[in-house]
Amino acid sequence: MKTNKPMLIAFIFLATLCAVPLCEAAQGEYIIGEGDLLKITVYDNADLATEARVSGDGKITFPLIGEVAVSDMTAAEVEKKIAKLLSQGYLKKPEVSVFISEYKSRKVTILGEIARPGRVVLRGAYSLMEVISDAGGITQNAGETLYIQRKSLKPGDKKESEDVTLNIDLKKLFEAGDESANVPVLDGDSIYVPKAAFVYVNGEVRSPGAYKITKGLTVLKAITIAGGLTPIAGGSRTKIIRKTEKGETRIKAKMDDLVQPDDIILVPESLF
Repeated sequence: MKTNKPMLIAFIFLATLCAVPLCEAAQGEYIIGEGDLLKITVYDNADLATEARVSGDGKITFPLIGEVAVSDMTAAEVEKKIAKLLSQGYLKKPEVSVFISEYKSRKVTILGEIARPGRVVLRGAYSLMEVISDAGGITQNAGETLYIQRKSLKPGDKKESEDVTLNIDLKKLFEAGDESANVPVLDGDSIYVPKAAFVYVNGEVRSPGAYKITKGLTVLKAITIAGGLTPIAGGSRTKIIRKTEKGETRIKAKMDDLVQPDDIILVPESLF
């Protein structure tokens, strides 16, 4: 099976990317939710060091002050909130640090032609490229378009949502470096990378095999990708073997005909 070299380079690049670092900026942007594990320390008060998991109702329990609602807050906001509560009769000017040691509440699902399909935890603000990297990169059989499905509030309605699908051109994302294709990914997004369609070029061509169908792929382009005709090829007698509802059919091919998924382009030997 042949591969597109620029796309293959993109696959290798993604495969070598490490996970996004847990930097302070990422933590500052992350919105805390149910299941997250927080490590909380208070400067010069080691006895107050606490690890607390956010409960289903969005709360943690902290020494001296009891339950604290932390859901939908950033780590920095939780630091300020706990410091304020501790300063109300417990400590003078407490310095609180909150570190998110386990991210559980914000996730996306990525399926299809991906190295490690499943759920990816969002450790802060993530782009599409970062999610693909965390999932191990896309496979060589991936198509040209990726789909992101997400819930979006209906215009003028703050409660009812509707499904919205974003279509992302993978060539723009990987080969052209188009930043507009590297969209932000949101909690709850479902990402799908479909398998590419293939055309099969057989007979008197230099490199018979299966090739990805790209937009606007003609019989001539497919033969060219397959290395071109051999010296004994009867190019004018090229046929397309195509599956239809009525079964398999053979079509006399014109070089500017567009190929369809699972077409077999058969180039016979010349009669002379």
